[in-house]
Amino acid sequence: MKLSSFFLFFTCFLLLSCSTDDFEETNVPVNETLYFPPIGSDTWETTTLSELNWNESNLQSLLDFVKEKNSKSFIVLYNGRIVLEEYMNGHSNTNPWYWASAGKTLTSTVSGIAQDKGILNLNNKVSDYLGTGWTSATLDKENLITCKNLLSMNSGLDDTLGDDISPSNLQYISDSGTRWAYHNVYVKMQDVVSEASNDTWSNYFNANLRDKIGMNGQWIQNGGLSVYWSNSRSMARFGLMMYAKGLWENTQIVSESFLNDATNTSQNINDAYGYLWWLNGKNSYHLPQSQFEFNGNLIPNAPNDMYAALGKNDQKIYVVPSKKLVIIRMGNAADTDTFALSNFDNELWAKINAVIE
Repeated sequence: MKLSSFFLFFTCFLLLSCSTDDFEETNVPVNETLYFPPIGSDTWETTTLSELNWNESNLQSLLDFVKEKNSKSFIVLYNGRIVLEEYMNGHSNTNPWYWASAGKTLTSTVSGIAQDKGILNLNNKVSDYLGTGWTSATLDKENLITCKNLLSMNSGLDDTLGDDISPSNLQYISDSGTRWAYHNVYVKMQDVVSEASNDTWSNYFNANLRDKIGMNGQWIQNGGLSVYWSNSRSMARFGLMMYAKGLWENTQIVSESFLNDATNTSQNINDAYGYLWWLNGKNSYHLPQSQFEFNGNLIPNAPNDMYAALGKNDQKIYVVPSKKLVIIRMGNAADTDTFALSNFDNELWAKINAVIE
C-alpha cells in the first residue's frame, strides 16, 4: 500500500470510529443560542426548567406567590425562549393591559432611535424642538432644560403640582441637572420626537419600534398622558430587544451605544436611574415623591446587573444580562398602589432565585 493511500485509509477510519455522541458534545445547546420569535406569528420557542437545570421543586411556590399577589401574567424568557408563561386572575394571552410607567422606557427607546437617525440630539435644549414657552419658567431657566434632562428626571421643574403638563403647571424649582424628581414632564419627549420627525408620536413609534419587533398594542390617552396598552408577549418582545442590545435578529433597532447610556446612571443625584430605566446594583437610590437618598441596592435580592421598567401597580420588565433573563409581570397592585418600586419586587426575586439557582 502506498504511503498516501495508507494515510487516507487511516483518516477515514478515525472519522468513522468516532461516535455520534463525540460530535454532539461540541454542539452548543439550543437554549444557549439567542432566539427571536417571528414577526406576525404567535409561534414562540420554549425551553424547560430541566433543560436549564433549574429547581423545579420550588416552581409551584413561585407561581402561587405570583397569583396571590394579584398578577395577571407572568413570563420568564431565557435567551429569548419562553421558560414560564402563566395567565391568571381572569387574564389571557390575548388580553391587553396597561404598562403604566413601565412604558416610560418605550419613550426613552424611541428617543434613542430618533437620535440614531439624526433627527434630534438629546444634548439639545427642549425649546429647540418645542419652541419657547413650553414651561412657565423664565426663558433663561427654560433654556437650561435639555432632552437628556427629560429622560433623566432632572429637569428642575416642580414635581409637586400634579400630573398636568401644560405650561402653567411646569414651574421652575431649581436649575436643570441639580435636582432629581420623578415627574410626568418626560412626556414632552414624545412631543419632541413628533416635532423632529414631522409625524405623530404614535405613527413614529409604530413604524420604528412596535412593528419592527412584532409588538401589538396602542397608546391611549389618560388624563392628558399617553399610556401604552398591549398583551404580555408584546412587553416580552420589547424586553428581549433590550436584552439583545437593541437587535432584532439581524436588524439594529436602536444603537447599542444609546442603550449603554440609557441603562447606566444618567446623572449625579440618583445612581439607580438611567434614561427612564431603573438600575439595580448601585450604592444608593431615590424614589418617586421623595428627595431622600436611600443606601444600598434598589432590589437587594435581584442580580446587580439587572435593569428594570417599573410601572404603577407593579407592572414590571426585568432584564438581567448575566442570567440571560427577561421577566414580565402585569397585573393589579400586589399589595397597595405604588408608583414604581414596592416590597413585591424583593419578595418576588427571592422566589425567582429559589427556582433559577
